[in-house]
Amino acid sequence: MLVENNTVVAVHYHGYFLDTKEVFDSSLEREPLTFLVGHGQMIPGFEAEVLGAEMGEKRTFTLEPERAYGHREEERVMAMPIGDFPEEIEIGMTFQAEVQGQPMPFEIITINEETVDCDFNHPMAGKTLTFDVEIVSIRVAGEEEISHGHVHGDGGHHH
Repeated sequence: MLVENNTVVAVHYHGYFLDTKEVFDSSLEREPLTFLVGHGQMIPGFEAEVLGAEMGEKRTFTLEPERAYGHREEERVMAMPIGDFPEEIEIGMTFQAEVQGQPMPFEIITINEETVDCDFNHPMAGKTLTFDVEIVSIRVAGEEEISHGHVHGDGGHHH
């Protein structure tokens, strides 16, 4: 069986920045990552790079920002009144706002006398990511998983 749309795939992965070899995420010390292929659960390039793989196959690939978390957008940096934040605020702290009913995390990047600059870009936006991936398991997704758009059971969502 090959990785294709509407299959449930479990992978072990090791993600790092190619130039510095700094690891940003890895499943090697925990359970594999399980996802439903073709339903937007993964960044586009990751999913595209594992399509056609078979059980036990290992792949290494590098994703430019367009195929990962996109480029940084300066219009996603916004000034907010300093009074909206606790007194002990520091650069680098992360908070979460609610935008149109959805959680929207942001990072404090500058603190001024009256305002705080908040960066709503994804922390990995603008970065080139490299992954070492091993396909641990592949199975056909159930009808309910396909209609719900996510994995059920082990490694997935429980209703």
